Amino acid sequence: MDGSAAGSMGRVSAPARPSRNSGGDRPRRRSSGTGGGAGGGRGPGGPRRGDSLSGDELRPLYTAGGLAAASSAGLGIAVLMTLTVAGWVAAPHGAFGEDIGEVLRTAVQAWLVGHLVGFGIPGGDVAMLPLGLIVLPGLLLYRAGRRLARTCDLPRLRHVFRAALAIAGPYAAIAGTLALIGQTEAVRPSMLQALIAGFCLAFGAGGAGALMQMLRDKDIAKRRLLDLMPDRPRSLLVGTLTSTGTLLATGALLFLVALTADLGEAVATTRDLGPGLVGGALLLLIQLLYVPNAVVFGLAYAVGPGFSVGAGTIVAPTGVSVGAVPAFPMLAALPDNGPAPVLSLAALGVPFLAGGLGGALTQRSAPAVVSEAAPLWGFVCGVTTGLACAALSASAGGSMGAERLAVVGPSPWQVGLITALEVGLAAAITAWVANWRYYRRSAPEAGAPAETADGAADRAPLGKAPRRERAAGASGAAAPRRGGDEPGSPRRRVRASLARVPRPRLPRRRTSDEDEDFFGITYEAGGAEAAAEQPADAAPDGDGGTEEPPLR
Repeated sequence: MDGSAAGSMGRVSAPARPSRNSGGDRPRRRSSGTGGGAGGGRGPGGPRRGDSLSGDELRPLYTAGGLAAASSAGLGIAVLMTLTVAGWVAAPHGAFGEDIGEVLRTAVQAWLVGHLVGFGIPGGDVAMLPLGLIVLPGLLLYRAGRRLARTCDLPRLRHVFRAALAIAGPYAAIAGTLALIGQTEAVRPSMLQALIAGFCLAFGAGGAGALMQMLRDKDIAKRRLLDLMPDRPRSLLVGTLTSTGTLLATGALLFLVALTADLGEAVATTRDLGPGLVGGALLLLIQLLYVPNAVVFGLAYAVGPGFSVGAGTIVAPTGVSVGAVPAFPMLAALPDNGPAPVLSLAALGVPFLAGGLGGALTQRSAPAVVSEAAPLWGFVCGVTTGLACAALSASAGGSMGAERLAVVGPSPWQVGLITALEVGLAAAITAWVANWRYYRRSAPEAGAPAETADGAADRAPLGKAPRRERAAGASGAAAPRRGGDEPGSPRRRVRASLARVPRPRLPRRRTSDEDEDFFGITYEAGGAEAAAEQPADAAPDGDGGTEEPPLR
């Protein structure tokens, strides 16, 4: 083994591009010291995916994705079947053999509801579905994605899209099939919505699970994923999440305060229903699943448009007009008819506060070189926040049947438009002020080098003149100066002023090799193994720490 080969074993290198016919999708594995096995050895951080499974034990990606999708759907239906059977036992019923078909269809329909699949009933539709139920299939698909990443050949992070597609395709087909199975004369689930919702949920949750498992196997910190985003999209993402999170927190606070104030009415409604022990537990579970919907309703109230609980009703800061509502304990949080509660009007200032926070974080993540661009990006943050709130309003509301309950929830376009204006205006002003203050603080630091030369004589210790003056005194002649370079001259003042102007940081064009290192992540060994095999004469980092493995 020559010296160059020995020096390359201690570091991670970018792999060469494989050919189409050479099996280039297969990950590289380090050979163990005792033989040419594919398993390698176990690193100090515990077992790894490449060490736990040999090349012969790895499963085909799309076969494993289909199995993962089927197991996730089966587990979800099993859980909902248990709850359905519990509800069947608590309600008046006939023989189990006669009702087993209806119980199974009800479990399938509940599984579709968990994917936000609406269904039609005689005379109307049901589209207002509990957002909390989406947690069950989401967690199962996340778990399936992590298992898929452990058992399949995914050498690079960009292959996470392939893993997500391997789960999403079969899962969408399963959802469409169950939509056909769950149809009855009274209930008709939408097959198109089942296909779209099943694919999107499986792609998102399954892909997230596969990505987290790959990051864990490759010893990459999750925060380093932000390095893959340019500065401006990353700043908009941070600002949008902050503004939307502030509005959602306000909606949750409004709902909790209103429900606590009318808790006695909610308890009385529960007693009037008389659900019993099992029925009471199921009623409580259903209300918990609708809590995210109530939070979004509170968000719409804080923004201004409010929401409706039926045709011709409104609950907004401008006034409350509701009629008869279903006997559901959560609805006790609705205010009485008439003017809105005075304390709730304080929530109208929250969108401007959310815009201020979002604009400040948008500017902080990526300061604008041109001062006129800062308020523009702040307003863009408000627009993206409005789009997010409109999507939440569309998911939380919808029809609950025919006639009076055909309109329930906030109006998506009204919530989105007013949120974009309120949050965008506050974010634009805050971003402009924050950007101005940022460059005002950085101006003295930029001009410090220019002022150093002018004030060198003033800061010199007593009895010691600057070097040029000492040399001139030794020679007996004054040191010559170039024309116009004397302290206080116009040329020197212009130079000092130009030095205070911050220079724009232009993005550098990446080469093809850098793109390969940035978006195609391949590791021959983990960071701990590479550090352990580093040559003894290798120079350590400046701070004595171990360098993190590069993103490749």
